[in-house]
Amino acid sequence: MSIYEFENKRPIIGKGTFIYKSADIIGDVILGENCYVGPGARIRGDYGSIRIGNNTAVEENVIIHARPDEKTIIGDYVTIGHGAVIHNAVILDWAIIGMGSIVSDWAQIGRWAVVAEGALVKNKQIIPDKAITIGVPAKVVSKITEEYKKQWTKYKKIYSNLAKKRFPLSLKEVEI
Repeated sequence: MSIYEFENKRPIIGKGTFIYKSADIIGDVILGENCYVGPGARIRGDYGSIRIGNNTAVEENVIIHARPDEKTIIGDYVTIGHGAVIHNAVILDWAIIGMGSIVSDWAQIGRWAVVAEGALVKNKQIIPDKAITIGVPAKVVSKITEEYKKQWTKYKKIYSNLAKKRFPLSLKEVEI
């Protein structure tokens, strides 16, 4: 992992959080406890600030950034899918951001809201709690069910447990 100080701001990493060594954490970033940061992820608190709650999964190749003197805020138990981009937005607890999706400036994603794979949440768009959104731009198509919440609560704990296992430390690099 590469953790960089930027203009006297050094990332703060919570207890039990695991960051792959190919991920970059830069500047004014606070990562909560038991988070998982996958390979190739970039969390850039160089211009602005990044705040990420506890038990949140930032999967492979995710980019998180903020505008100068502003904040990107991500809550607890959030799942950010492979290759997503989060820029200067607020994502509340338990939200799910699908693979390859984009959450743009000043957008807000509600609690337990779902942004489907490849969706675009545009500038200043607000996604309500428990809404499922798809498309470009993202449109609400339905609400999550209690069964959905139960299923995703289980899934979200997988990444928290993965961070606790620190399994990549047992991986061995091999030459081919």
